[in-house]
Amino acid sequence: MTVATRRPRPAAITLTAGAEARIAELMAKAPADAIGVKLSTPRRGCSGLAYSVDYVNEASAFDERIETPGGIFFVDGGSILYMIGSRMDWVEDDFVAGFTFENPNAKGACGCGESFTV
Repeated sequence: MTVATRRPRPAAITLTAGAEARIAELMAKAPADAIGVKLSTPRRGCSGLAYSVDYVNEASAFDERIETPGGIFFVDGGSILYMIGSRMDWVEDDFVAGFTFENPNAKGACGCGESFTV
């Protein structure tokens, strides 16, 4: 009997060096019970879905798990289909700082950039 070997599955979302560095900063000052940082897409805003990044203290079996140099990054299992092929970055300038997303699944966004639709 031949045992099939599986090639590693690529992550659903690509993190830039800036996003990984920000995750490391967040984990360095995380609450003691935090095991990582998690991206989810709750229903919110004018277009229906929003990006939300929060500390997580418990992993779900359905979450995508991405190892980064600064800690574990999770993508909510219920959000993964909305995020496949996306790129997440951390942008900071004189006026704004935050995670940004290039999401090929988003068909539209609200005018303020708070939410998106698929």
